[in-house]
Amino acid sequence: MQLTLVRSLMDKAFYDEHRGARCPDRLFSKDVRKIKQSIDRAMERYERTVTPDEIEALFIANNPTLTTAQKDAYISLFKQIKSETPMGNDVAQEVLSKLFQQVVGEDVANLGFEYVNGNQTSLEPLRNILENYGDDFTPNLNVEWDDIDIDTLLAKNDMEARWSFNIPTLTRVIEGVNEGHLIEVGARPNTGKTSFHASMIAGTCGFARQGAKCIVLCNEEGSHRVGLRYLTAASGMDKYQIKENPSKARDLYAPIEKNIRIKDATGKDMSWVESVCKSYRPDVVVLDMGDKFAKTGGFARQDEALKANAVHARMIAKQHDCAMFYMSQLSAEAEGKVLLNQSMMEGSRTGKAAEADLMILIAKDVPVNNSSGETEESPQRHINVVKNKLSGWHGKIICDLDYKTARYTA
Repeated sequence: MQLTLVRSLMDKAFYDEHRGARCPDRLFSKDVRKIKQSIDRAMERYERTVTPDEIEALFIANNPTLTTAQKDAYISLFKQIKSETPMGNDVAQEVLSKLFQQVVGEDVANLGFEYVNGNQTSLEPLRNILENYGDDFTPNLNVEWDDIDIDTLLAKNDMEARWSFNIPTLTRVIEGVNEGHLIEVGARPNTGKTSFHASMIAGTCGFARQGAKCIVLCNEEGSHRVGLRYLTAASGMDKYQIKENPSKARDLYAPIEKNIRIKDATGKDMSWVESVCKSYRPDVVVLDMGDKFAKTGGFARQDEALKANAVHARMIAKQHDCAMFYMSQLSAEAEGKVLLNQSMMEGSRTGKAAEADLMILIAKDVPVNNSSGETEESPQRHINVVKNKLSGWHGKIICDLDYKTARYTA
């Protein structure tokens, strides 16, 4: 292998790519090292590809003190070098990467023994190793680049909206979502976050009716309460009507029942969510609430933990080919407002918002007093699209929430 490398180094292009610290003399035995040094001098002086015969002539001429035995030994080495076939660039890179890593590893290991034995008390030698070798540490890496042919790009982007939203005003500006997307949905308490995903999945023309396998992981409300919203959204009947006519509700729910799974995930973390996705391969996952899956241990601030949680959620969506809906609370800053923005996400600065492909923030009108002097809430909801990598549209659309059936309509 040493002789093959030496033969390859006689090629100017190969030498320029692997010269210096990328191919240190220490990779070679004592005799081969001297031949490699002759190649270094020849490349510096002539700046062209050289032949084994030329290096042999230069080596013999520049070492007149060689004994007859030494000269015969080097002539034998050169004879072997001439018979070697130069390495391909890809193979050479892998070989040099491994050999160079071994050289650096030996230096670090030897320095480690010095620290263990108390013979070295300064970090300066270790810093010098990092500075000297950092730029030349050749990784063993072979990247398979993504296909960006125009036909591939058009085909993949045509499939971007596999699961369409069932709110017409929303569908006109964002057709839908697909695998790998992280969709963050935020609202103040008692605005209709759970009803939003129930309507979106189980409602008329929802994801479940489109054939999507949907998993809902809830850690705030009990799964039976979330499940009831799905039942009312699917049937269009309120809970009292369902009690009066359960067979009708069952018939209306049956077509999508097999596509919806709900689990109380209280106390679970994002690693558990990943295990669920890996095991059941859903098309759509709802985390209600997303922030409550975060691990806070090991983070100096809450926003750092929430950012890491959102990064994990996005990674799950990409690796396990699902659309991930991450439900979240909005801060008190959003109270009473219908125009919302990213900074209103509870407990987060920029990190959580930065991960989203789509961010939808839901607002409602301020309650007003009716003619009887009683406070009355408007069914109107304002859906603010504040981040949108899917279609680029940003703005606000208006729809209505029927809280009795958990359906959003427009």
